[in-house]
Amino acid sequence: MAYYTFAIRFLPKKVRQNFKQMIDYSSIQAEADDFLGFIVTFGFIFSCISAYITYALELTHPIIGFMGSFLALEFFFYLFVSFSIDSKTKAVEEALPDALQLMSSNIRAGLTTDKALLLAARPEFGPLSDELRRVGRETMTGRNFAYALMKTTKRIKSENLNRTIDLIINSLKSGGKLADLLDQTANDLRDQEMIKKEISAGVLMYVIFIFVAIALGAPLLFAMSSFLVKLLTKNMAMISEGMPSGEAMAGAPISLTTTSLDPGFINSFSIISLVVTSLFGSIIMGLILKGDNKSGFKYLPALLIIAVGLFLLGSYAMDTIFGGMMDI
Repeated sequence: MAYYTFAIRFLPKKVRQNFKQMIDYSSIQAEADDFLGFIVTFGFIFSCISAYITYALELTHPIIGFMGSFLALEFFFYLFVSFSIDSKTKAVEEALPDALQLMSSNIRAGLTTDKALLLAARPEFGPLSDELRRVGRETMTGRNFAYALMKTTKRIKSENLNRTIDLIINSLKSGGKLADLLDQTANDLRDQEMIKKEISAGVLMYVIFIFVAIALGAPLLFAMSSFLVKLLTKNMAMISEGMPSGEAMAGAPISLTTTSLDPGFINSFSIISLVVTSLFGSIIMGLILKGDNKSGFKYLPALLIIAVGLFLLGSYAMDTIFGGMMDI
């Protein structure tokens, strides 16, 4: 672990602080410096191996292979941590209305606020239960209740939780009826979640259209285009060979030459276009469904596998069926 810590000494302090905050928000049980050092060290070793392989196979320059592999791997780990944050946030927001209502019932039963919060920490509430127990323990050991409650906002990234905590603290300061406030907040959160689900169901048709266009329509069109290019190249070559040359064509109104368009270039262009289209399509799908572009990356592997696989399958089928008939 000491080497991992040494490996991140060259990183800016701002980067280390931001990553530590991300680890606190996530469900990853690890020290931020150790985990960041592991990511950097593993990325460096993996990128060196990738650079050597690309150099040995003469695919690209080793520096490009190293930088591409390093950035891709670090981006993968960033998405891994981000998805962990989103998963923890979702679990907390789903359990928050029930926890608030249970806390309200405890207060109505005559318990103090800190004891009511501690007894509301049920195991089925997941990450929220851990934070409620932490707040209860710190409060019972003499820590200020509002301060212990505000620390929760630094460990869970949720706007709903932040607003709820602000309401609880302001209610305690003003001496309002906390039980009624908690019941009303729980009902509002449930209504808000229901509205989100209705909106997601309303825009689902747009997401299906984008998915079908990228995963089905584009690969088939690219496969047909690739086959047509091969057919056109073959026919132009045959016509050009059959035409007279030299002085016989001197006075002819037309002339034909062989085309230099490589079918292999068309295949490479099609695959690159499908990868780029799948990337931006997944981002758009995430924005439409969840309002967050990172959430769309979970659809990227499926889009890539279906789109590229269908393109290769369509190209093979057209070359086998129609190519054999036309002697291509």
